[in-house]
Amino acid sequence: MSTFVVEGGHRLCGEIVPQGAKNEALEILCATLLTDDEVTIHNLPDILDVNNLIALLKDMGVEVTRTGESSCTFRAKDINTTFLESPEFCTKMSKLRGSIMIIGPMLARYGYAILPKPGGDKIGRRRLDTHFLGIMKLGATFEYNASRRLYEIKAESGLHGEYMLLDEASVTGTANILMAAVLAKGTTTIYNAACEPYLQQLSKMLVAMGAKIDGIGSNLLTIEGVECLHGCEHTILPDMIEVGSFIGMAAMTGSDVTLKNVSIKDLGIIPDSFRRLGIKLEVVDDDIHVPSQDVYEIETFIDGSIMTIADATWPGLSPDLLSVMLVVATQAKGCVLIHQKMFESRLFFVDKLIDMGAQIILCDPHRAAVIGLGRRDALRAANMVSPDIRAGIALLIAAMSARGTSYIHNIDQIDRGYQDIDKRLNAIGANIIRTS
Repeated sequence: MSTFVVEGGHRLCGEIVPQGAKNEALEILCATLLTDDEVTIHNLPDILDVNNLIALLKDMGVEVTRTGESSCTFRAKDINTTFLESPEFCTKMSKLRGSIMIIGPMLARYGYAILPKPGGDKIGRRRLDTHFLGIMKLGATFEYNASRRLYEIKAESGLHGEYMLLDEASVTGTANILMAAVLAKGTTTIYNAACEPYLQQLSKMLVAMGAKIDGIGSNLLTIEGVECLHGCEHTILPDMIEVGSFIGMAAMTGSDVTLKNVSIKDLGIIPDSFRRLGIKLEVVDDDIHVPSQDVYEIETFIDGSIMTIADATWPGLSPDLLSVMLVVATQAKGCVLIHQKMFESRLFFVDKLIDMGAQIILCDPHRAAVIGLGRRDALRAANMVSPDIRAGIALLIAAMSARGTSYIHNIDQIDRGYQDIDKRLNAIGANIIRTS
């Protein structure tokens, strides 16, 4: 298990380029299974979750060729379906939650898939009902194998189009159903579909491969099934969660940082949400400049009541950013209620911030009230463990602003979602040492 040794109190200065989007990459990689032609993907982030999924695809028989620093070509011509029966496949798939999106493409092409219990962050209940119910609507059957502790999913007569109303706007659920539907017979209508930019990117890639999809960018998708898909070339968007993380990091450390090539049009309300915490942002072309601020003050609602920041389905605020916004609020001036609606365990890391001197009341598993200190008292250095990707980056931000030297253990969690984060931040003034 690796550790970050973080010397706090350093101000950053310079430019940083966000990596390719982790969540989009996982969807796009699974989509390469839908054709036996070559698919070239650019701007792939070099992070654990993505690399582990690429390794799993290789084991399944996908030919993977590195064509550039962040580009790869994939060809799923000869898939080894017997590998799905092996304990090795189940072990690898269970360690990576994004691998659940293999189901849709495998059912569409081969009529068979296996699903062990998926892994990922321990942030509370993460239901799979949306995946199961949607794929069953398309004609697949699920059988639980108790001895092997996995689901066997079959579509022996092929998949067929169907109307469905998703029980929740699940991003991975929508992606899985969409990838199954593009090769199903007939028309599939998906109501209450997720419409995040990454889902839009997946849809555009599938269209480039020959799929017929209407309603891209809305919560109503109509898919006309086709016989087969062909290869394409696709470029992944910048990671909006990393962009938000760097905005918060710059504000928390009083730094002057410019984020380059962030794809402003795909950030939604993220910039305005940070402005509500009092953070100044300047948009120049496709860059965001965060100037150094000694104090940033949280806004109130128009009637003077305490600001509430909550996650919501797109185009609302991503739940992945609430951990960052919470830690940034600890050094703002004013009060805010952070309401994490989606996951009931994601705010439990605040006890570590409280140990560092933050004024936070954990109201319940979903809500935390933060009393900003306005930099009156800096956070204290601490010894802590990263519980998940987003809490991990929030703790790193806290450590970078704290007095003294902090230790963050289990940083593999951070590496799952952030590429070379220590090297990239050290290049603009941070002092972070990685130890084993």
